[in-house]
Formats: sequence, structure tokens, C-alpha cells
Amino acid sequence: MAIDSSSPAAVTAPVPTPPAPDRLSGRARLVLLVLCAAQFMVSLDFSVLNVALPVLGDDLGLSRSGLQWAITAFALPSGGFLLLFGRIADLYGRRRLFLTGLVVFGAASLLATLAWNPAVFLTGRALQGLGAAAIVPTGMSLLTTTFPEGPLRDRALGISGTLLSLGFTVGMVAGGTLTDTLGWRSTMGLLTLAAVAVLSTAPALLTESRTPDRPRLDIPGAVTVTGGLLAVIYALSTAAEHGFGRLDVQVSLAAGVVLLAAFVVVESRASAPLVSLPMLRQRTVAFGNLGGLLTFSMMSTIVFVLTLYLQEVLDLSAFGTGLVFGVQGVASVAAGVYAPKVIGRFGARRTLAASLLGQGLFIAALLGLGTGSGIWLATAAVSLASMCHLGAIIAYGLTVTSGVPNEEQGLATGLVTTTQQVGLTIGIPLLGVLATTHGSLFDGVRTVVAVAAGLLVLAAGVVGTGLRRAQRPSQA
Repeated sequence: MAIDSSSPAAVTAPVPTPPAPDRLSGRARLVLLVLCAAQFMVSLDFSVLNVALPVLGDDLGLSRSGLQWAITAFALPSGGFLLLFGRIADLYGRRRLFLTGLVVFGAASLLATLAWNPAVFLTGRALQGLGAAAIVPTGMSLLTTTFPEGPLRDRALGISGTLLSLGFTVGMVAGGTLTDTLGWRSTMGLLTLAAVAVLSTAPALLTESRTPDRPRLDIPGAVTVTGGLLAVIYALSTAAEHGFGRLDVQVSLAAGVVLLAAFVVVESRASAPLVSLPMLRQRTVAFGNLGGLLTFSMMSTIVFVLTLYLQEVLDLSAFGTGLVFGVQGVASVAAGVYAPKVIGRFGARRTLAASLLGQGLFIAALLGLGTGSGIWLATAAVSLASMCHLGAIIAYGLTVTSGVPNEEQGLATGLVTTTQQVGLTIGIPLLGVLATTHGSLFDGVRTVVAVAAGLLVLAAGVVGTGLRRAQRPSQA
């Protein structure tokens, strides 16, 4: 019997929704490659210059305090403008701002490569940071809006988190190798080539996305949060070199706290706030970002102090130190492969708390280091801690962004990436002071290890308890 397609039953019959794909298409893989390459490039910039600083200082005539600004000039804008650029991308186009950030980053890297005096070099570094502040939140929001919640997003974030962690490690190894063979300028030249490579493919692969409506940009919120973050990052970065007793450090820290407090007041009254305070009050957002802040700040600090320990206490060569962190990089890659499967089985919340605990316990194992030996313990402990760190990165990104509507993904990922960048920025200044003011370097390293391990174990308990009481089913 023929069926009348105009009958009510035929008209109202629900059309089954096709299941979300569980495999990446060829185009999706290329999009993911471009976005991950951009994130890797920015992560590389955080560490590739560190080993080259002494040579750079001699070449350009930078003093020791001036060398600190080679790092701070990048950290200030890269951390300070993240939230603002994340919101601008939501309103005016994520693809547009992502590509603009790549152009700025590439041009700034070229300027730093060709720098003929300290002022030009530091200008290039500051512009690199500004470009990074546009690339990081837009790249993350493009990723989360391109890949739907579920296995595809888990896999995409797993790959992105792996390359993010690996970029920091590769930068330390590549920085020493390039500086020894081609000079310090090659480290900045590498970043120039990376930006050109991403720009050559990104425009054809990425599609534009933005919020459907166009609310007014929250200017007072943008001014207070950007000023507050800039002031706090400046204070902590300067304190790493000169301590907290300097007047400019104290004034900047106080100003940053006041501006961030004013930001909270402004956002509570704004009609179209830069940051949704109700979103910040969600347990998944609050405790997820707390976990992200601790995992990034403590891991970057441990890598920093282990570099000092291996070279200055154990007299290990730069090449030998590079091998230690090379093993760590391999461990991170392995963790990136398996972390999404673990999250799929146990959930992002449990994985985040367990990863923080594991990271803290493996870092605590470094208390067994000695002044005459410890290479094998350092290699094993930092590699295992990095595997847990990678799991925490992916889990906290999923915890914060899952369940957030597409029109607010820029805001959510802006919070994620701000946490990431601030964590990378503040860990070394805060604990670096402990490493250099507690008698010998070895004693300082042990102090940092103990504090970092304790904070991570404490964070695991706080985050685990807080997320257990959250009510978002998708993150259970």
C-alpha cells in the first residue's frame, strides 16, 4: 500500500538526528593540524629563548635585569589581553582575529630576529606577546566550535594539549641546539618560519564563526581586567629578578589587585559583561580553572628548577639536559594519546583530580635527588609527572568548556587560556624566589619541589571535592 506523504502522521513523524561522527575527516584533520601548529608555536616561544639569553645579552648589550625583560615583554601582553581578545573574537569573528594574530606574531618574530639594539628586540617580543594573546583564545574557541562535544572534541583537545606541553619542552631543547649552531637569532627565525607556515594554509581551511548577536563591547571591564592582569604579571615577573621589596613591585601588585577587584564590580553591573559572573560561579568553571592554574604553574616551575639542578648541581651538559627533557616530551606524547580514552571512561572531573594528585606525588619523588646523583630519578619523576600534567590539561579544558553554548565558547576558552598563560607566567616568579633565597641552589630546588608537590596534592583534594558537587551531567 502506498503511503500518503501528506498525512499528519507523515508530516509530524520525527526525523532521526544523524549520530555525531566518531572519526576525523580529512579536512577536519587539516583544520586540527593548523590550530595545533599555532598553539605549538606559541608554546615554543615560552621556552625557546631561555637558553639563548646569556648569548643574546652579550650580543645586544642587555644587562642581567634587561634579560629579564626579554621574557617579561612577551608575558605582559600575552597574559594581559587574553580575555579581551577572546571576547572581541566572539563578537567580530574568531577566524579574522586568529589570522590577524598570526600576522602580528610573524612580523614581530621577524623584527626580533633582525633586532639591532635592545629597544627593537624588546618591541618585537612585546608584539609577539600581543599576537599570541590573539592566537591562543581564538585557536581554542575555533577548535571547540569545530569539533562537537564527545569523542571528537576529546581527541582534538588531547592532541592540542599534547602539542602544547611538548612545545615547552621542545623549545628548551631546540633553543640550546640552535643557539650553539646558528646563534640566538635563529630561535626567533624559527618562530617566523612557523608563523608563515601556518598562515599559508589557515585562510583556506578555517571558516568564520561569531556570536549571532552583536552586543556592545564592555569597555570598562576590558580596561580594568587588562590593566589588572598587566600590573600583576609585571609585579611577579620583576619580583623574580629583584624580590618583592622594590617599590615598583609593591605598587604594581597593589594596583593589580585593586583593578581586578574593580573588574568584578564592573562586571556585576554591566549589561553585556566581558566575563559572565554566573559562569564563573559554576563549579565546573571555577574548580576546573583552579586545577588548570596549578598544573601549569607548578609544572613550568619544576622544569625550570630541574634545568638549574641538572646543569649547575650535577654539571650535566646542555645536550644531556636536553635528553632528559626529550624523554619527558615522549612521555607527554604518550599521555596525549591515552588521556582521552581515560577521560571517556572515568569522566573529565575525576581525571582532573586524579591527574593533579599524580602530578604532585611524582614531583614529591624529586625530594630524593642528591648532590652527586639523581639524573635517572629526575628523568623518571619529571616524565611521569608530565604524563599526569597532560591528563590534567585536557581534563580541565573539557571541564570548563563542555556544555557551554557556541556563542559563549570564546568567553569560556578565554578563561581557559588566560588560566594557562597566567599559570605559565606566575609559577617561576613566585617559586623562583624560593629557589634563589634558601641557601644553596640545591636547598632552594628541594624547597620548590616540596612546595609544588604540596600545592598540587592540596589542589587535587579541593578540585575533586568541588567538582563532585557540580551538577553538569556531561562532566560527571
